[in-house]
Amino acid sequence: MPFAHTSDGVAVHYEVHGSGEPLVLISGQSNSLHWWDRVREDFSDRFTLVVLDHRGTGKSDKPDADVYSTPRFAEDVVAVLDAEGIPSAHIYGTSMGGRIAQWIAAGHPDRVRRLVLGCTSPGGRNAVERSAAVRHSLAQADPHAVRAALLDLMYTPAWVAANPGPYFTLGDPGMPAHARRWHLRASARHDAWDALPTIAAPTLVIHGTADEFNPAANAPLLAGRIPGALLHMIPEARHGYFEEFRETASPLVLDFLDAG
Repeated sequence: MPFAHTSDGVAVHYEVHGSGEPLVLISGQSNSLHWWDRVREDFSDRFTLVVLDHRGTGKSDKPDADVYSTPRFAEDVVAVLDAEGIPSAHIYGTSMGGRIAQWIAAGHPDRVRRLVLGCTSPGGRNAVERSAAVRHSLAQADPHAVRAALLDLMYTPAWVAANPGPYFTLGDPGMPAHARRWHLRASARHDAWDALPTIAAPTLVIHGTADEFNPAANAPLLAGRIPGALLHMIPEARHGYFEEFRETASPLVLDFLDAG
């Protein structure tokens, strides 16, 4: 079971699958590497695929301290690349994983071949925040109501009816409460606006037009801020576009990565 050890002493668990050029898939907030389970095989046939448990999730260490931030998560990914002896890789991050990917590309340009930012945001005052109604639905006291709300933000009702689960995007069930709080704070504090114009890697921004969890209006903001970035909006897709609209999203990403 491989682990990378970060500069601040955290053990980060990761897995490697497939063969070919290296590609790192970065999961969303409060989720482990299982976030990618439904679509992982779309990429492992053509790439050496690296997936990891964020600190606080899965088999990685879960410190209860102020050592969680999107730049810190980015350094964790670089530590995994170092542990595997990978000098550079394609990076594909979704949701908070896309926020982390922004910092990898901005802070370590030599480590990033091509960059894909899915259903994510620049953060800070320039980002488009989710609505008050969405925030209220996720702040309910009843955990079953919160789960139902999150499921609705991730997928269309028709897809949920046809795919009864398990769902790997609703949070790591083994994650301790303190780590969930730190992940929430890390995502909320993200602000890469000033760093985005420094990103030199070829970039694809991909987002669902019906995403209310991370509002779709953030996608053109990102694409307009990163030099030369491409933008693709998937009609009717919600936050979990990469699963529900897999037959559209995965080929889009693969074609973009192959273009390099």
